[in-house]
Amino acid sequence: MASGCKIGPSILNSDLANLGAECLRMLDSGADYLHLDVMDGHFVPNITFGHPVVESLRKQLGQDPFFGSLLSTFYLLSSVCPDAMPPSYPTHFFFLDLDMHMMVSRPEQWVKPMAVAGANQYTFHLEATENPGALIKDIRENGMKVGLAIKPGTTVEYLAPWANQIDMALVMTVEPGFGGQKFMEDMMPKVHWLRTQFPTLDIEVDGGVGPDTVQKCAEAGANMIVSGSAIMRSDDPRAVINLLRNVCSEAAQKRSLDR
Repeated sequence: MASGCKIGPSILNSDLANLGAECLRMLDSGADYLHLDVMDGHFVPNITFGHPVVESLRKQLGQDPFFGSLLSTFYLLSSVCPDAMPPSYPTHFFFLDLDMHMMVSRPEQWVKPMAVAGANQYTFHLEATENPGALIKDIRENGMKVGLAIKPGTTVEYLAPWANQIDMALVMTVEPGFGGQKFMEDMMPKVHWLRTQFPTLDIEVDGGVGPDTVQKCAEAGANMIVSGSAIMRSDDPRAVINLLRNVCSEAAQKRSLDR
């Protein structure tokens, strides 16, 4: 069964000098999970962060259910913003998912290090491995959920043989490797095909998704929305997250009524 509508800020768009505080700020703004783009400079041109950063974040954010409180963000922010004022109310209570989007040439190499570091979901690219089945098995044996991603140029039907073995399919709506690209609306038939063929599968979209494009994603069938700059650079990230979630939820309800 698809897990409902979830919004995951992409922390690559955050203030990386204050990454822990930024992650807490997103959680306190209502994010359902955090999306971390791992790039190796080979599968995609850019280089980002690896398992040591994930380990540091997990230590700071904790393994236990997370009680999201604006107060927790204040304690981190106050170290860099001495004039910050402490808020007075909690927000939410949940298990924190760290969704690793592995844009790497050898995804097999990083399964164990990411699991040990504290990742919950390991999303690898179909284009990066010759044996998806073995990799799926390894990810499961290391206690993580499995995501399988496809680039814009990859035919969606290639994902079908593995759809019943994974937790989530990721349809890229930009070419992976760089932020700030224009949303590719012509990827929506892939999302629709997956939703039609595998109605209980979690389907994630990533790339150029924000308030102006989420409607198309939700209507096509996506229930996991990754959004970077639209959330991270907003003056009111909570409002943006709520908007994205509401659009996604309304589209899901409409699909349910239409069945």
